[in-house]
Amino acid sequence: MRIKTPDDIDRLRIAGRHLAQVLHAVERAVAPGVTLKELNDIAEREIRARGDIPAFLGYRPSSAPKAFPATLCVALNDVVVHGIPTKDDAVLREGDILGIDTGLVHEEMIVDSGRTVPVGKIDRTAQELIAVTHEALMIGIDAARPGNTVGDIGHAIETYVKKVSTFGIVEHLCGHGVGHKVHEEPQIPNYGRAGTGATLVPGMVLAIEPMLNEGSKDVIFERDGYTVRTSDGTRSAHFEHTIVVTEHGPEILTEV
Repeated sequence: MRIKTPDDIDRLRIAGRHLAQVLHAVERAVAPGVTLKELNDIAEREIRARGDIPAFLGYRPSSAPKAFPATLCVALNDVVVHGIPTKDDAVLREGDILGIDTGLVHEEMIVDSGRTVPVGKIDRTAQELIAVTHEALMIGIDAARPGNTVGDIGHAIETYVKKVSTFGIVEHLCGHGVGHKVHEEPQIPNYGRAGTGATLVPGMVLAIEPMLNEGSKDVIFERDGYTVRTSDGTRSAHFEHTIVVTEHGPEILTEV
C-alpha cells in the first residue's frame, strides 16, 4: 500500500476528470442497435484524445491467461464485470442493462471507474437494481474516512443492501487500491465487519465498487480468464469510483 503524495493526488484529480468525461461519452452512445465494439472504440478514442493511455488495454492480471484485449470492460445483463467487447455481432437491445468500466493512465497515475446504464426503456426490477447499486457505492464512499477501516466500507454497503433489497452481494470480487498500478492493496470487499481490516489514512486512493446480482450472489468465471457471469443467469449491476481519503473525508476523483 502506497500513500499518495500531494503531487500524485493533483495528477489523479486531472486523470479522474478525464475518465469521467470518457465514461459520459460512452454512456451517451449507449442505445439499441449499437455494438459493444463501437463503445470500446469510443472509449479508446476519448482517452487518447486527452493525451492519456488506456489502463486496461494490454493489462494482464496474474490470474489471467493473456493480456486484456480491449480498452473498455463491458457487462451486459448477466455479466457481472470484465466482459470483452471485441465481437461485431454483440448488439445492444431495448431493455438491456450494460455495465461500462474503464481506466486510464495520466502522467503515470491510474484511475478506474464504472457504471451501469439502461439501454432504452428497462423494467422496474432493473431500475431498482441499478439504483440500489449506485446508492451502495455512495454509502461505501461515505464510510471511507480517516480512522475508519476497510471493514467499515464493506459493512456499510452490506447493511444498506440487505436493508432495502434481496439482491445478492458478489463476494468473489472486490474493490482495491489504485494509483500507481491498476490493482494495489488493500482489497475492499463489499461486505464485512465494522472495525476490521486496514485503517484508512489521508492519502490512500481506493477504487470502491459494489456489484449486486438480481438473484444469487454466486458467480461463474468464464474460460477467457476475464468475463464473470451470475451463476443463475440473472442480471447484475456495478458502480465504481476512484476516491482519495483526505483529512476531511472522502473525495471522489472520477467525476466532473
